[in-house]
Amino acid sequence: MAKKNATVAAEAVKPRAVAKDEDFVLVSLDKKATEIIDTPKYSYWKSVWKTFFANPVTIFMLVLMVVILLMSYIQPLFSGYSLMDVRGVNNLNARYNWPSAQYWFGTDADGKSLFDAVWAGAKTSVSIGVIASLIVTTVGVIVGAFWGVSKKIDRIMLEIYNVISNVPMTLIVIVLSYTFGNGFWNLIFAMTVTSWLGTAYFIRVQVMIMRDREYNIASRTLGTPTRRMIFRNILPYLTSVIVTQVSQLLPSFISIEVFLSFLGVGLSADVPSLGRLISQYSPYMTSYPYLFWLPVLVLALITVSLYIVGQNLADASDPRTHM
Repeated sequence: MAKKNATVAAEAVKPRAVAKDEDFVLVSLDKKATEIIDTPKYSYWKSVWKTFFANPVTIFMLVLMVVILLMSYIQPLFSGYSLMDVRGVNNLNARYNWPSAQYWFGTDADGKSLFDAVWAGAKTSVSIGVIASLIVTTVGVIVGAFWGVSKKIDRIMLEIYNVISNVPMTLIVIVLSYTFGNGFWNLIFAMTVTSWLGTAYFIRVQVMIMRDREYNIASRTLGTPTRRMIFRNILPYLTSVIVTQVSQLLPSFISIEVFLSFLGVGLSADVPSLGRLISQYSPYMTSYPYLFWLPVLVLALITVSLYIVGQNLADASDPRTHM
């Protein structure tokens, strides 16, 4: 034991090695290397599409939606379908044919192909829904953004909103349709003349939440113009909210058009739509059910696919889902 302790003491008093100049290597400084960021590069829209296409249900609904839209806008170009065409009404062999290889959706009482009628009607219904949604979203977002920032505008717009929001939208559309007459653009005007107020009020609430955050208060203190603060500091952060609104407006406007056409209000007598077809063929629900249920099925596929794709796109556009 004493010998072991003596050895340890001898090693403790042994002089340590001294570092010399040749032990060090001079490394050159690379200024470009110091600027390299090790974290992965983030791209907002790339992350949006990556999240969006990660869901198999979304991909299926997107393909279904694209097929329906292509059929709605391309097929009527070749069919030449017209509601006023009754050339086959006296041809008994062409009337009330059930779906087959020759007539995919069957034929009606006038001998017209239901397949052509459905896609011609879908074109009208989808066009009305898309145009009305774009108008309502554009006007609603712009008005709502300034509404949420300016207290003077807020006082005026709140009174207008409180009055109009208590009147049923369907009643307004019906009254305006009877006032201005039936027609494609008249119906769009009647559907959008007051609908933008709901979107504007919703955006106003979201803008009021965003405007009082620290960076917006600092930006306003530094003298940033209101318009720049709205379009640079606030609206880009509301992308997912706006997409959600659009995904809800599209199927709702299509449903409103179908309901009004079912009542015989809105469109001219020579304009086909899914609502008009459903109304026209509703008496055949039991005798020739394909005439009624096939337009209903196409309408359901349109509204469901648009809603699901829109909602999933809204979720994907939320930066919190990119983590």
